[in-house]
Amino acid sequence: MNKQGYNKILYFPLDVLLHLMALLPMGVLYVISDFIYWLVYHVARYRRNVVRRNLVQSFPGKSEDEIARIESDFYHFFADYFVETIKLLHISDRQMRRRIVFHDVEIIDRYFDEGRSMLIYAAHYGNWEWLQSVTLWSRHGADGNVVFGNVYRPLRNKWFDAFFLKIRNRFHTACHPKNSVFRDLLRLRRDGKLSITGFMSDQHPSVNESDHVIRFLNHDTAIITGSELLARKLDYVVLYFELKRRRRGYYDCHIRLITDDVKSWPEYSISDEYARRLETQINENPALWLWTHDRWKHKVKPVANDGNDK
Repeated sequence: MNKQGYNKILYFPLDVLLHLMALLPMGVLYVISDFIYWLVYHVARYRRNVVRRNLVQSFPGKSEDEIARIESDFYHFFADYFVETIKLLHISDRQMRRRIVFHDVEIIDRYFDEGRSMLIYAAHYGNWEWLQSVTLWSRHGADGNVVFGNVYRPLRNKWFDAFFLKIRNRFHTACHPKNSVFRDLLRLRRDGKLSITGFMSDQHPSVNESDHVIRFLNHDTAIITGSELLARKLDYVVLYFELKRRRRGYYDCHIRLITDDVKSWPEYSISDEYARRLETQINENPALWLWTHDRWKHKVKPVANDGNDK
C-alpha cells in the first residue's frame, strides 16, 4: 500500500467526523465552538505565550485587562473560524450568500469587461476561507473564460493538504501553489483567459524573499513583496478585500481598488499600502487577526528614520 492509501485509512475516522459536523446547523456548531474555545484556551493553552507576546508588543498603550480581553476574544473567534471552515463541506450557496455579503463586486466585473486581470490582496483576518465565495456574487463567476483563484502554501501533511484544497475549491476557485503561481498565471494568459487571484500577504516572508521592512503594529516588520512584483510584471489591477464581521457567523467584504496603474506607483509602495490598510483593520478589531502566527520571531533590520515618519 502506498502512502496516499495509508493516509486515507488512517484519517478516515476524522474525515467522517468532519463531514458529520458540517451537516449540523450553525447554531449547534457554535455550541461546539464554545467547547473548543474552552479546551484550546484554558486546557491546552495553545500558543498562549506567542499570542500574549504579540498583543503586548503590538499594543503597548493598552492595559493588561484590555490585552486579556482581546486575547480571549481572539481564541473565541479562532474556534469559530474552525467550525465555520468545516461547514464549507456542506453549506449551500444560498446560505453562504446570507452569511458573507460582498460589496462593490461591480469593480471586479468592470475590469473583466475591460479585459483586465486582477490581483487581490487578502489577509488572515476574519474567516479568510469564506472569501472564496466571491464567485457567487460576480457576473463572471461561472464564466469559463475567467478564472477565480488563490495562492496557497502546500501543507506537509498530504491528507490535510488535500482536505483544505477540497474546501478551497468549494466555489470553483483554482488553487495555485506558491512556487508555481507565476507560471500558472502566464499559462492562463497564453490560453486567453482572464483571472483574479487572491494573495494572503500578511505572513512573514520566506528567507531571502524580501528585505523590505516597514513599521507595522509597533514592530519593524519584513513584508512579502512578491505579490506586488507579480502584479507589476503582469500589469494587473490591484484590489483589496476589506473584511468585517457584523456578528457571529456573518461578514461583509468590501472590494477596494488600490490601483489599476501599477507602473505609476514607486517600488514597494503597493505593498506598503496593503500593510497600511490591514493595520487599520486590525486596530479596529484586533481579535480577528491570526495572532498565533509567530510573526516577529525573526529579527530584521530596523526601519530607517528619514525624519518623515508617518
